[in-house]
Amino acid sequence: MGNIKENVKKVMRLKDEVTIKAGRNKDEVLLCAVTKTRSAEEINEAIRSGITDIGENRVQEIIEKYEFVGDVKWHMIGHLQTNKVKYIIDKVDLIHSVDSMKLAEEIDKRAGQHGKIMDVLIQVSPAMEESKFGVAAHEAKSLIDSILENCRNIRIKGLMCMPPFEEDPKDTAVYFSKVKNLYDEYLAEKQHERLDFSILSMGMSHDFEVAINEGSNLIRIGTAIFGERNVGN
Repeated sequence: MGNIKENVKKVMRLKDEVTIKAGRNKDEVLLCAVTKTRSAEEINEAIRSGITDIGENRVQEIIEKYEFVGDVKWHMIGHLQTNKVKYIIDKVDLIHSVDSMKLAEEIDKRAGQHGKIMDVLIQVSPAMEESKFGVAAHEAKSLIDSILENCRNIRIKGLMCMPPFEEDPKDTAVYFSKVKNLYDEYLAEKQHERLDFSILSMGMSHDFEVAINEGSNLIRIGTAIFGERNVGN
């Protein structure tokens, strides 16, 4: 399983150092381990090493691994199709990738059937790339308002973004900053019982240091913990 334990320690240490250097408390930033294509054995090793939250990109992988993984909080961080919501609604603690009213309505429906309030993040695409999912920053307010008005089984916990890949991570700062500004606008409002902005999910293995400097409080790390994924996955 490589050096998962050492890698977790290394990432945790770097996360804390960057956060403190940015003038924040090191405990403000949550490390979510991205476990796409990883085995239950690898995930459990990460959990034993101090990981409390894991993020999956695919519904099928959540279903396959769920009963074999230890006590941990599950995050759905990948694109979620409406017809697959029913399979994970009772398994995940947070859905990062809400970017349409259609998806929100399905989450609301399925959460209601399970008698739960589903915590979600609105996925914002600051660059509006055709290949990326997410709502445009200027359209986020409309989506949030519609969800609050129509989806009583959803609580909006904040925003998520996945900026374009840049060779120089510093070039992602402009995208992170844009989403942070939007986040701050809602943080100041807090006028609805199901609007609880406390999570800003930004930054992955390549650019999480920049994301933390721009205000992220949840980073999604896969490669830096588990190593490179197999080609084709």
